[in-house]
Amino acid sequence: MLLVSQAPIERPPCAEPIVIGLVNNMPDAALRATERQFHDLLSAASQNRVVRIRHFSLPELVRAPVAQSHISRHYEDLGELWTSRLDGLIVTGTEPRAAALEDEPYWSTLTRLVDWAAERSISTVWSCLAAHAAVLHRDNIERRRLPRKLSGVFVSIKARRDEMVADAPFQWSLPHSRYNGLIEQDLVSRGYRILYQSPATGADVFVKDEASLNIFIQGHPEYEADTLLREHRRDVGRFLAGGISEYPEVPSGYFSDDAIAALSAFRQQTLRHRDIGLLRAFPTAALERGLSSPWRLPAVRLYENWMSYLADHKTSAREHLDRSSQ
Repeated sequence: MLLVSQAPIERPPCAEPIVIGLVNNMPDAALRATERQFHDLLSAASQNRVVRIRHFSLPELVRAPVAQSHISRHYEDLGELWTSRLDGLIVTGTEPRAAALEDEPYWSTLTRLVDWAAERSISTVWSCLAAHAAVLHRDNIERRRLPRKLSGVFVSIKARRDEMVADAPFQWSLPHSRYNGLIEQDLVSRGYRILYQSPATGADVFVKDEASLNIFIQGHPEYEADTLLREHRRDVGRFLAGGISEYPEVPSGYFSDDAIAALSAFRQQTLRHRDIGLLRAFPTAALERGLSSPWRLPAVRLYENWMSYLADHKTSAREHLDRSSQ
């Protein structure tokens, strides 16, 4: 049973909740969808545990009024985190703006979050760009710019046994949506353990166990079946509006043959007459048919294992923090 609450919750005796902080840095258009995706995933993975989710976001991110209003009403100030005790933390990425992560306006706050999580959480999941930032700050591992956007669903192979992937399948299909990546050799040479990897995407899931267990995911197992579709439509809109110069490539391994044919026809139409008004004719309904999320069950298993780890280490982590604060 998952209980999502910002306030104290009633619970049965001895059913102490697992408290998870979600630092949601996704762009405005994906802000609420990301909340829903992680809430649904944690709910499915909770195994009847009581879970409390606290919401935060990096304050340096510029938000439109509607998104900022939502954050003001439903999110805590990040300053509240520094004196808090959480069991687990999930940190999402955001859309990159600068060529170098150190030049992003939120860099100093994000690195403080990396350091805080290392001392104050049992375990943290770093998603996509947040994973890139964390390994850069902790181990000076630079991400590499990809030749083109990596978008689609790619088969990932289990690389080793580990409690985080116990009972998880040997391979699964994982969504990706990013412009940068990490080199596996760089990670391994600095003590990271690769749990899933793919020739197409590199290290998909990898971990480093220090005072706190860090889990890094370059893909997006939290995505819903239509998330890549919505992202592709957004990128097409940017092309039609003149924000990008090249028509975006179709996400790989995601659409059916009929859907790809519909997308090809729409692309030809836009290349003949490039106008943002054409976005109204984007064949969303036709593309939605047949979409599925084959990554869902493995994703639930991964987060089940993570929450079991949080529950198992909760008491010892509290004792450690009590001793360190004396």
